[in-house]
Amino acid sequence: MIRLINVTKHYPGRHHVLREVNLHLRKGEMALLTGPSGAGKSTLLKMLLRLEGVSNGTLMVNGVDLSTLKRRHIPAYRRRIGVVFQDHKLLMDRDLFSNVALTLQVAGLPDRQVQSRVRAALDKVGLGDRLREYPATLSGGEQQRVGIARAIVHTPEILLADEPTGNLDPRLSNEILDLFRDFHHHGTTVLIATHDQGQIDRLGLPVLRLEGGRLHAPEDHQ
Repeated sequence: MIRLINVTKHYPGRHHVLREVNLHLRKGEMALLTGPSGAGKSTLLKMLLRLEGVSNGTLMVNGVDLSTLKRRHIPAYRRRIGVVFQDHKLLMDRDLFSNVALTLQVAGLPDRQVQSRVRAALDKVGLGDRLREYPATLSGGEQQRVGIARAIVHTPEILLADEPTGNLDPRLSNEILDLFRDFHHHGTTVLIATHDQGQIDRLGLPVLRLEGGRLHAPEDHQ
C-alpha cells in the first residue's frame, strides 16, 4: 500500500528534512507517526499527498511511483486519500452539509449520491442531526468530527491525519482516535502523525518515529 525506499527530502540551501527513510505500511494497517516538532512528520504526509516531491529514493502508493506521477493525474490520485488536519480547515460561511459535500461536488457526483454520502458520513461521526448548522456553533471536538466526515465521505483507501487531536482535551482525543480505529477496522489504511505520548501508549499501535530526519520503525514496517 505505502512503500518508501531510501527516501530523502531536502530543500535548496537547507539541511535534509528526511534521510534515507524506509517504510512499509500494508493495506488495512494503522500506525502512528511520531517525533519532535520539526522532525519531518508533516513533510512525509505532504509527500504522500504529492504536495511535496521526493529528492531521492522511491515512494510508492498502491503500486504508483509518485515521483513519476504526471501532474494531470494528481487530482485523481488524491481522491483515493482522506486527510484530517489539526486546524480543521472548515469553511465557516457554509453549513456542515456543504463543508462535507464539497469534495463530492468537485468530483462531479450526482446530487442524490452526494446527499446520501454526506448524511452517512456525518452520521458516522455523530453529527447526522446537525446538517444545517454552521462550524462556528460547534465545539472544537465537533469541528474536528466534521473534518473527519469530510475526509471519509468519498470512502478513501488511505486516511492521513496530521496532529488531529492537538487542540483537544484527553476525553475528546480518545473519541477522535477511536473513530480512526473504527475506520481501520473497516479496511482503511490509517497513518496518524501525533506527539501525544499518552495516546501512543493507549492505542498500542505500531509506532514510526522520526528523529533527525531518520525513521525508526518496527522491523516488519521497514
